[in-house]
Amino acid sequence: MNKNGPIIVIEDDKDDQELMLEAFQELGYKNEIRFFGDGELALDHLVNNDVEPFIVFSDINMPKLNGMELREKIHNNEDLRLKSIPYLFFSTTAEQQFIIDAYSKSVQGFFVKPTKYSDLRDTLKTIIEYWKTCVSPNYVK
Repeated sequence: MNKNGPIIVIEDDKDDQELMLEAFQELGYKNEIRFFGDGELALDHLVNNDVEPFIVFSDINMPKLNGMELREKIHNNEDLRLKSIPYLFFSTTAEQQFIIDAYSKSVQGFFVKPTKYSDLRDTLKTIIEYWKTCVSPNYVK
């Protein structure tokens, strides 16, 4: 895990993207924020670029390649798996079956998007602070 790497947000809703960007900016993290509107674009970026992200926030319901399918592809890619990139679901959907499926795919967290901006900011801060403190193996290619 590269704590100074970009934060990847896979979210097809532009309003949610803007709110998350505003919250990250307000929190003052130095990590670059990279948004992708669907799972295919995000996977292509992760596989075909020499990027070592800090963390991935993924919605579940997205066009082309949904969050569950994307998580499985990342988990099955040895190079990406060895980077120990925290993969979190950040979704408006909190159905029990989605949560079970997410954790069965070794997701590191499942969060419901808060509806209030202040709660969104506080949730993002809690998540980022946790992972900034967490220790992970060093990635060597």
